Amino acid sequence: MLLTWIAEVADEPLVLEPDRPPEEWETNTWWLGPDDGPAPSVAEVVAAFRGTADGIRRRIVDMPYDGPATFYVWRDEQARQLHCSTGSVGPEQLPFGGPYYPTEELEPIVESYLTDQYPGLVRREEGEEVDDEAGGSGAEVRRFPVWVARVGA
Repeated sequence: MLLTWIAEVADEPLVLEPDRPPEEWETNTWWLGPDDGPAPSVAEVVAAFRGTADGIRRRIVDMPYDGPATFYVWRDEQARQLHCSTGSVGPEQLPFGGPYYPTEELEPIVESYLTDQYPGLVRREEGEEVDDEAGGSGAEVRRFPVWVARVGA
């Protein structure tokens, strides 16, 4: 099912309105979680996302929009989901509240999702300190990888 869901994203409603980021986010963002079927391979999932990016790129050519657009994929470790979205921005301006880094390497993102043995549990890095106080300060937030594909001008 996961491969089907990824492919279907290319045909879902698509909004590219640079002046209305919340509408873009709400319409264009998809959450893909585990299903009960057999797990696809990393290569199959990567191919599905690349195919979806190509499909979105073809659709944008036919739209009355000629600005930048990026299709992007990331893993939400806490929710144990892959997310994907399309925005009317370049890869460096994606609408994340935290630090991320754009990458052309999709395989590690997909592999970390497919090999997750502890759904919903975020692993602590070795040597990483834990602040037991709510709202503690000084904790360094790790940047996370986001696969990006330019699909617009």
